[in-house]
Parts: sequence; C-alpha cells; structure tokens
Amino acid sequence: MGHVQGLKCRECGHDYPIEPLHVCEMCFGPLEVAYDYDAIAKEVTRETIESGPRSHWRYGNLLPLDGPPTDGLDTGSTPLLRADRLAKALGVRELYIKNDAVCPPTLSFKDRVVSVALSKAKEFGFETAACASTGNLANSVAAQAARAGLRSFIFIPADLEVAKVIGTSIFEPTVVGIKGTYDEVNRLCSEIAGVYEWAFANINLRPFYAEGSKTFGYEILEDLGWDSPDNIVVPCAGGSLITKIGKAIGEFEKLGLIEPANTKIHAAQATGCGPIVTAVLEGEEFVKPVRPDTIAKSLAIGNPADGIYAVETVRKSGGYAAHATDEEIVEAIRLLAATEGIFTETAGGVTLAATKHLIESGHIGRDESTVVSITGNGLKTLEVVQERVPQPHLILPQLGAFEELMKTI
Repeated sequence: MGHVQGLKCRECGHDYPIEPLHVCEMCFGPLEVAYDYDAIAKEVTRETIESGPRSHWRYGNLLPLDGPPTDGLDTGSTPLLRADRLAKALGVRELYIKNDAVCPPTLSFKDRVVSVALSKAKEFGFETAACASTGNLANSVAAQAARAGLRSFIFIPADLEVAKVIGTSIFEPTVVGIKGTYDEVNRLCSEIAGVYEWAFANINLRPFYAEGSKTFGYEILEDLGWDSPDNIVVPCAGGSLITKIGKAIGEFEKLGLIEPANTKIHAAQATGCGPIVTAVLEGEEFVKPVRPDTIAKSLAIGNPADGIYAVETVRKSGGYAAHATDEEIVEAIRLLAATEGIFTETAGGVTLAATKHLIESGHIGRDESTVVSITGNGLKTLEVVQERVPQPHLILPQLGAFEELMKTI
C-alpha cells in the first residue's frame, strides 16, 4: 500500500493531489490514479501475490489505498472455469468463464470497486456513502456501507428490476428512484455531490473506485498460470471495466509478472444501448450518446463516461465488438445455464451472445483461448427468463401418477 503518487488528467496530463476529485479543472477531462511502479516492482512478485489473502486485496500494492483495506475483505478470488461443454456448443477449442456471478457479498463484480471506494472514503473521513446505479452498484454500496457502519443514499432509475431494488433496500439505505434514464440519474447525482459532502462511489471517488476493476483482470492472468489469453470479451456500460482490464494486463507486463501479452479485448453491448460497440464497428473517433431501450438494464448507460477510453482499449489491443439483441441475450443466458450450470444476469447474456457473434465473424479464432466475462448473477434479473423456462410437471402424490408421467418424458 501507499504507492500512489497522485491523480493525473487522462487528457492534458495535469497533476492533482490524492483527494476526492474526478474532473480536471484545466480541461474537464477525467482523472486517473498514478502509481510509483518502480517502488511497486521492488515489493511485488508472483510469490508475494500468491502468499496474499484469498481476496482481491492480494493485489493491494496496485490499488489506491494509503493503509490497509477496511472493506470487502472477502471479495474477489472468483472462479475462472474451463467451459468445455460451452466451447463445444460454440465450436471453439479453449473457453473460460470468469464468474463474478458469485462474488461476495452481493454477487457482482461491483463488489470489487465498492470495497476500494469505501476503504478510500474512510481514509478521506467521509461518513456517508452514495452512488448512481443501474442496479448492481446499488446492491453493493448499500450492503458494504451497512457492514461498514456508514449512512448511504442510493439513486436509481425508477424502473429498475424488482430483485435489484429489493437487493438494495434490504440493507436499509435511503433509496431514491428517479423517473428517468441512468444518465439523468447520474447528472442529478453530480449536482448533489457538489452540495453534500458525501462519498459518491462513481462520482467524486470515481478515480479510486474504478481501480478495483483491475482485480478482475489480475485474477484471470494469475489463474491462467501467469499467462494471458488470446481473447477477453467484456460487457460495457460506462466503459470502466474494459479499460481497467486493459490497464491490469499492462501493469502485469510492466512489472514482469507476465510475458508480453497479445490479448485482444472485445466489447459487448446490447443492440438497444450500444454506443461503445457502435463506435468500434463504425470506426468513429467519438462515442455518440443514445437513449437506452434494452432488457439489459445493468448496461443501459447511453452516455458512457469512459466510452472513448473503452474504444481506445479495444482498438489498441486489436480487439473488436459486437451487439446482442434482447432475444439473443435471453438465449445466451439459457445456453450458459444449460451447458455450464451458471446462471447469469442480462449483462452476461450480452457478453456470451457477443462472443458467439465474434466467433462466427472470425474475430475470435476457433483455436484461440477466450475468456468470457460474467459480471452478475441471474437471480437479479428473473423477469427476463421467467416465461422462457420449462414449467414443473404437476402430478398427484402417487407412484402410478409418476409412472404415467415417465411414459411422456
């Protein structure tokens, strides 16, 4: 810990101190955490990481805290599963599922970023946590704030999935539903953050919060035996996760923990809200905002904060991108469940459906190794599949009734 040099603007390079800031006052560009990699290299080896805790804090020297973590001590270290049955269904040789659908405590990759944000919030002396969310972040901030003894305010679109609303409200935060899109929720929260001295995970703490996503990438590289796959397919909402996976690979290369990587990083979005993917496919320099219209509500950010950096990450890696229709999302959720016993939410359906498109178009080679990023649990989005699963067979409590049923199965 303690290797953060400060914050640096991604656009103009202006330096800032370690404070709850997220926008450059010179050019209004986003701020990024800057590290002293020479100092980190003296302390971090494969062996020191492997001897660390069985959580994402084993990578603590590459995360932006000044002291020990206080939150999410059991978060991360989720399975990287070899998916041979799914690989056969898709016609590829080597396929893996990075399964954050089982990430503690609230079953999504957002638990990684929130644990970093709240640990940093405590270092800054905040007593109230807050966020703008499409669902998973709401669950995580509410849960981890409750455990940390912090007051919390959660702002969500009013039409969020019921399970995600319940999965937030159970922790007794103050939940505010906004009659609008996530982008409208986020704009309101930016105004609130300017008035109230709260730790907004994805606003004034965004530079620190976002760094937690790197651990998703670190774990993939470590679990592959300190090696990088040929492809990683990543769902995109605001665009932070995909950029941080790219950063994670670059940092492990810089520190000599892996050999130079040739990993292609691919973006996945829903057809009804896919501005990042559209920019990649059309070769655009800028990401054009859209109004979301998709069942994949966790990815329904029409004006992604890190959109241009997500596109840059894809292009720099030699990757590509693909959209998924609502029908394809549901079919992919069912396929993953039927082949590998993993129940993912809609974001995972987007990612797997996009992976299928990328294989069929030749952007992912059938003899290459590919990691599919599953970032949330299907129990949170039951509505999208409830009419598409087989119904139970109803019989009387009699052996004869069961034997009659067996004749039809």
